[in-house]
This record gives sequence, structure tokens and C-alpha cells, in this order.
Amino acid sequence: MQIAIVLFDRFTALDAVGPYETLGRLPDAETVFVAERTGPVRTDTGNLALTADRTLADVPAPDIVVVPGGPGQTPQMENEPLLDWLRTADATSTWTTSVCTGSLLLAAAGLLRGRRATSHWLALEHLRRFGAEPTGERVVTDGKYVTAAGVSSGIDMGLTLLGRIAGDDHARAVQLLTEYDPQPPYDAGSPQKAPADLVARLREASRFTPGR
Repeated sequence: MQIAIVLFDRFTALDAVGPYETLGRLPDAETVFVAERTGPVRTDTGNLALTADRTLADVPAPDIVVVPGGPGQTPQMENEPLLDWLRTADATSTWTTSVCTGSLLLAAAGLLRGRRATSHWLALEHLRRFGAEPTGERVVTDGKYVTAAGVSSGIDMGLTLLGRIAGDDHARAVQLLTEYDPQPPYDAGSPQKAPADLVARLREASRFTPGR
């Protein structure tokens, strides 16, 4: 089984690394980082890079597609080589997945029309523009499409799909080995729980706010 994790300039690191550390532990699976060109691809902070060892053209038919999000997602929405690759890879993939605003790239490629999907809470409603049905769930499975909400939920997505493919016991073992037992010091991880003024401030500053 081949897992292709897509990279593009200014992706969010945990969007890619969360699934890599969970879903990438499938028995006998090959995980590859792919981009339009091989070499280092910088994250949204500019301080970290992951290396794409294969080009998109090198990996035409992966079994699992993972698309991260991040600030760099916005210019990719009209990147036809990437969108065409997503369509081509999806035609034969067993699972097509995303984390955070990566779902907007799947949607822009026309893959989520009529399907339930999720994204980062700031971007969620933008899925409607592409005919998808947004839901605030942390991980959404609709057929072979598995979308995760913001950033950290990519870990949950990876474990969810790992359980579907390799069984619950294997997924539990990976959860234990990675000691994924969230006990955050603050209860502000969703707009429903965070202080209203903080939610408003982040909405105002978001690239998804109309007029920005």
C-alpha cells in the first residue's frame, strides 16, 4: 500500500506529520511525500521544511492520498497541475483524505460535491461554494473520503483510518506507542468552547473573512 502525502509551499507541518505518525504506521505501507518538484518544501512558518522525494508525476496512483492545509492552500486553489493530479489519483485511490483546509483543495478539484466534509472552523463554510456539505465534526467519513478538521485533528483522522484498514487493535497500539492521550491545559480548542472575544478576533484576522 502506498500513502502519498502532498506538500506545497506554506503548508502546516502538523497537518502532514500527524497522519504520517499515525496512518503511516500501517503494516507494509510505503509513505511518500510528494510535490510538484522534489526537494525541501517550507511550512507556513518558514522555519521548517519537509523533503518531497517524489514529484506528483512520479506517484500517479497511490492507494491513499493525504492533503494537508495551511496558508499556502489559498494559492493552490487555482493550481491546475495539482488539482489535475488530485483528480487522477482519486480515480484509483482506495482512500482520499485531507486535514484542515486541505479539504478545500479536494473540493476545488470537484471531489467533494454532494458529500459531507469538514475543515478548519474558520474555513468550514467555504466548502459550500464547491457543493460540499460542511459539518463541524472532527473527522468525517463519506464513502472513501475522510476529512479532518483543523491541524491537530489529522492525528484523529490517521487513527480512524488506521483502525478501518488494519483493525482496532493495531490503531490502539499506535495510539499507545505515540502516547496520544490529550489533556490540554486549556479548554479552548473549538469555537464553541473558546471565549467569544477570542473567536471574534481570529475570525476578523482570518484570510477567509470576506474583504480580506
